[in-house]
Amino acid sequence: MFKIILIAVAVILVTIGLVWLIDKFIPSKMKPVLTIVLWVLIFFLGYQTFMSIYEPIQFNKVKDKRYAKVIEKLVDIRDAQLAHQQVTGKFAPSFDNLEKFLDTAKFTITQRRDTTVIDKELTKRYGGVETLKDSIIIDTLGFVSVKDSLFKNSDRYKSMMNVPNTDAQFEMQAGLLEQNDLQIPVFEASVKKAVILHDQNKDLIAQENQVVSVDGVNGDALKVGSMDEVKTNGNWPKTYGDSE
Repeated sequence: MFKIILIAVAVILVTIGLVWLIDKFIPSKMKPVLTIVLWVLIFFLGYQTFMSIYEPIQFNKVKDKRYAKVIEKLVDIRDAQLAHQQVTGKFAPSFDNLEKFLDTAKFTITQRRDTTVIDKELTKRYGGVETLKDSIIIDTLGFVSVKDSLFKNSDRYKSMMNVPNTDAQFEMQAGLLEQNDLQIPVFEASVKKAVILHDQNKDLIAQENQVVSVDGVNGDALKVGSMDEVKTNGNWPKTYGDSE
């Protein structure tokens, strides 16, 4: 915004100054030529003023559209990783592992029932008087494909590693994080903003990398999960969709 104000002020001052100079000091024969030069300069400065306003607006439109598509992919990656952890107890270290898992893995469908059974030890202790105790029985009802549960009839999981509108892939890591003497599985998938916005104005990308806002994506990358803390949410605000 400060740049826009400076350019606008410059246009006004230069225009006034040149008009005054031409009127006071330039011979009549030279005035037509200088008038043309003046108009060219005015149009140039006007164009710069327009672009300083228009280009950020267009940049934000492109950014929001691309971020939304990237976030859809990151959500799919997170859902697949959470399913992998639920079935195997850990997160997948690579997209190849994750895709193979989705192609073959199944969720176990169970049913929990509360019941009472004879407590043999207490019954024996009380001289054969039947003593009951509460118990929980978990029945296995069947199995369902993880892939079908998460993606139904879609095969988009096969391309979830590809960053939209680029030739790049998301970076992904998985491992264990020690916390309170426990080894807790963690993962992180991310892509740099500069990759997503590779064909946009470099100065505007640099500004976007410095964003610190509740309505923006802070930092220089879009990511889900973390290798440094136990979390599986994304770093985007709710304006782009639920990060949880």
